[in-house]
Amino acid sequence: MDADADGDAGPSTATVGGPHVERTPGVALFVDGPNVLRDEFDVDLDDVRAAAAAEGALVTARLYLDEHATPGLIQAAEARGYEVVITSGDVDVKLAVDATRFAAEGRMTTLAIASRDTDFKPVVETANGYGVRTVAIAPGEFGRSDALRNAATDSVTLDGDLVE
Repeated sequence: MDADADGDAGPSTATVGGPHVERTPGVALFVDGPNVLRDEFDVDLDDVRAAAAAEGALVTARLYLDEHATPGLIQAAEARGYEVVITSGDVDVKLAVDATRFAAEGRMTTLAIASRDTDFKPVVETANGYGVRTVAIAPGEFGRSDALRNAATDSVTLDGDLVE
């Protein structure tokens, strides 16, 4: 990190094929609700948030849901500090665009994506290209995408209440 005139740590920086990009220190968490919040995984949103927070201070925690999400789920997520993003289209597309935009705009130093979907591999690779550290959070051992895990800088597998 750079230090300002007072010696305080300021935003970190990265140069990617062009201009100098100032990065806001912290973790941006993006959760693929339809792929993570499934009965077979028994994932608690608090565990997902804790896994991301273990990587650094959260600058955002977003849960992406489709238009079929129940009001109870939306309220529970908001009560846990998530910004809920509801889309009538494909959740994956909206999440991918938002996460890529955060990386390009320097809005975090670490990108954490909670999903079991290989479709997010290009997002992780793009963020890596911008000098952003990436973390793939899997909802369980059998819900893990090896391609996503291998593309990310680090990975975390949730197992009930245990983070491995």
